[in-house]
Amino acid sequence: MDGYDKLVPSPTPDTQPYWDGLAAGQLRLQRCGDCHTVRHYPRPVCPSCYSMNTEWIDATGRGTVHSWTITHYAFHPGFKGDLPYVLVTVDLDEGVRMQSQARGIDTSQLRVGLPVKIAFEKVKDDLTLPVFVLA
Repeated sequence: MDGYDKLVPSPTPDTQPYWDGLAAGQLRLQRCGDCHTVRHYPRPVCPSCYSMNTEWIDATGRGTVHSWTITHYAFHPGFKGDLPYVLVTVDLDEGVRMQSQARGIDTSQLRVGLPVKIAFEKVKDDLTLPVFVLA
């Protein structure tokens, strides 16, 4: 897994359970321990009730395409070899949106409402990233 030259995230105490879940092949989302609002991206405070009481749930990893973009310009040199690539915004079954790259989806197939599911790409020994594939 050496030679990965793309930008990588820096997990924090608030996001570590998310990254640990991906490494284990499971999408984990935060849920407020008080009002039960599911949220993504991970953060310490509930945007609905401002509680700091957080719990983690295992998500289905399924959803539908909300929107997409086909990227033709690399924002970082490490992505030049991937061009063009598809970034999708997905409405997850749990009621939150998530963005990631699509894999194995022909651009002619893309449409709002297209069923997708999460897949996991281990890009470094200590880093697994989420991607979306056809469901």
